[in-house]
Amino acid sequence: MGNFYVIVVDGLGVGAQEDAAEYGDENENTLGHLCEQTKCELPNLQRMGLGNIIPLNSVPVESEPLCAYGKMREVSAGKDSTTGHWEIAGVQLNQPFPTYPHGFPKEVIQPFCEGIGKEKVLVNKPYSGTEVIADYGKEHLDTGYPIVYTSADSVFQVAVHVDITPVGELYEWCKFARHDILTDEHGVGRVIARPFDGDPGNFDRISDQRHDFSRKPPEYNLVNRLYNEGIKTYSIGKIIDLFAEQGFTQFRRTRSNAEGISQLLSLMSAASNSFVFVNLIDTDQKYGHRQDPKGYAECMQEFDRAIPAIVSKLQEGDVLIITGDHGNDPTSDSTDHSREFVPILMFPSSKAQGINLGTRETFSDIATTVSNFFGINADFPGKSMLNGQ
Repeated sequence: MGNFYVIVVDGLGVGAQEDAAEYGDENENTLGHLCEQTKCELPNLQRMGLGNIIPLNSVPVESEPLCAYGKMREVSAGKDSTTGHWEIAGVQLNQPFPTYPHGFPKEVIQPFCEGIGKEKVLVNKPYSGTEVIADYGKEHLDTGYPIVYTSADSVFQVAVHVDITPVGELYEWCKFARHDILTDEHGVGRVIARPFDGDPGNFDRISDQRHDFSRKPPEYNLVNRLYNEGIKTYSIGKIIDLFAEQGFTQFRRTRSNAEGISQLLSLMSAASNSFVFVNLIDTDQKYGHRQDPKGYAECMQEFDRAIPAIVSKLQEGDVLIITGDHGNDPTSDSTDHSREFVPILMFPSSKAQGINLGTRETFSDIATTVSNFFGINADFPGKSMLNGQ
């Protein structure tokens, strides 16, 4: 049996969904606006059919694309990474994870402070991750109080300077918050440890020591289903964190897209009868949230240059899907995720139902497709995209 690869380019959207206005995202189009503003050329993704999904200023339509192409609609309520990846794995959420536009209430902050032995926390409101340490890092150094903040997403983020609180202790604080406080009605999607270093005026987040503590997904999901059937399951990047470290034969956390691509290529040389789930985070974390179109474009070009090497590693019978988990338009006035369709590229096109896959009704079409590929009878929402399925 072959291998099935799913690569999620984090924050890669292809235009506002019909319900985007409910999220304040009716004008967002991550890839469309990126190509319009930066004239970003992506020749390998173009040959795959990326420019056939929606009109792109700098990525023309391909007459004979290498991939089946289309876009997917998110059914679940929300627009965060956990929700998007869970839906890809067959889990649809009727209610969004809780968000805190005015900060966390006393019943969250007080037990957190008591549990970690601190009198108070700093900030406790939505904030940019880079700006919050620039604005409050010195006060944190002076007082030792942790910086707690959130965003438009369902996240409880704790930032500390490593000279004040060691990374291991920060992780223990976040585990405590995850398991003892942020449950039930306050069950946020992720608790995120955000260590930083440097001096006032020159603080820097230590991205490779960031750690996400996700809510545990429902037991019935694609990853667990494959794992229980004896299919080898691999996580590259933050996937392992989004699934609460469950259901994977092996995982490889990464510090950058370049490392993620390198780990993928290494794994592909030896993989057999495997499902490989990859997240490339830089487009979202480094460039989308920071409203950096130039950086986002360069990041996409880095991925584009890796496409020939990835395709060359595919064995006969393997299938590759490239997609996204939500939008994050770097040209927007907003620093938040956006409610967008995401692209779907499926290689080789001969394995797909057709060249133009159209608009898929749910991200969970991937879960059904993967299950069919491995011959597993699974009851996931969505339809298979495989030829003959």
